[in-house]
Amino acid sequence: MAPQDPSSAPADASAPPSAAEDELRHSPLEDAHRALGAKLVGFGGWLMPLAYPGGTLAEHQACRHDAVAFDVSHLGTVRVAGDDAFERLQHELSNDLRKVAPGRAQYTHLLDEADGSVLDDIIVWWLSDDTYDVMPNASNTARVRQAVGGEDTTATRAVIAVQGPSARRRLAAVAPDAAAVPRFAVSGFSWGGARCMAAGTGYTGEDGVECAVPAAVAPRFWQAVLGSGVVPAGLGARDTLRLEAGFPLHGHELGAGITPLQAGLGWVVGWGKGDFRGRAALERERAAGPTRLLRGLVTEGRQPPRADATVLAGSDAVGTVTSGNFSPVLGRGIAMAFVRTDAGVADGDEVGVEVRGRCLEARVVRLPFVTAGRAAPRRTAT
Repeated sequence: MAPQDPSSAPADASAPPSAAEDELRHSPLEDAHRALGAKLVGFGGWLMPLAYPGGTLAEHQACRHDAVAFDVSHLGTVRVAGDDAFERLQHELSNDLRKVAPGRAQYTHLLDEADGSVLDDIIVWWLSDDTYDVMPNASNTARVRQAVGGEDTTATRAVIAVQGPSARRRLAAVAPDAAAVPRFAVSGFSWGGARCMAAGTGYTGEDGVECAVPAAVAPRFWQAVLGSGVVPAGLGARDTLRLEAGFPLHGHELGAGITPLQAGLGWVVGWGKGDFRGRAALERERAAGPTRLLRGLVTEGRQPPRADATVLAGSDAVGTVTSGNFSPVLGRGIAMAFVRTDAGVADGDEVGVEVRGRCLEARVVRLPFVTAGRAAPRRTAT
């Protein structure tokens, strides 16, 4: 199931849970979100905060300039352990775990065997020699567990992402060992008498730490993090931040029919390891060359393109927008789009985007739109 677009999801945070809400999964932090006046929406099968009373724009800017905390408990956690865990993950997932080691995290994909498209994009936390936490997108947890085996431990914890240039400084006042975890490293820490895990990972383009905290102590940990001066932020800001950073969202830039090569994520493929799910299909595409590639678009004004809008080169339809929104940092509309490789569109070229009966002028740029510290747009691969 493709994730719901959080920028357009309606909700009434003041209303009691509806029958539909009762069918959704609930974060251990839901009561805390309601107490803060959060607007709650369904997302990936969970009821999660879209925004708090200060609004998405303020939350976005707080992440770029200081620090925010996201409840990302809707992300799955599948614990894979045992003597054969390494071999299972090597075969089922695209990246090569030999690039990292215990105590590190790795971004990877679960691919479709037939066409190499991305069934899910995943972070793996390598906890110890034979133990891994595989963290899929919310709606794909069952699919990933079916592929890699293991135990679904999602319900046992909350995951709190503290992000922004001041994230580590503020988190250090609450959990200094968590704040000290290096980028893309994984480490245990103790808080409130409970054993927790921290990883130097995130989805905003800024520095930060994601903390997996047992559900029983998670509300107190959340309050302590906010008490350090960290601003609560919801799915709306998480989406605009990841878009500025050029990060893909499953169901938009990744999903059925979309391969890592088309999305500009060839570095997520462990070509130097043995056989893995989807390898043959990707090798065929690599030999022939992708027929489309993910590109960045910046509009001339504040109006953004939206998903499914057609990209035009002159009068020719050459691509389709996958995600679009207003960039608070650039003050312009931005979008990601798949553009046909045979169209001859290059960085810096002017294109049009059909939006509600009119054609927006846009310029093709390399991703990301914004780097950590609000630098000028440039391409990074990490």
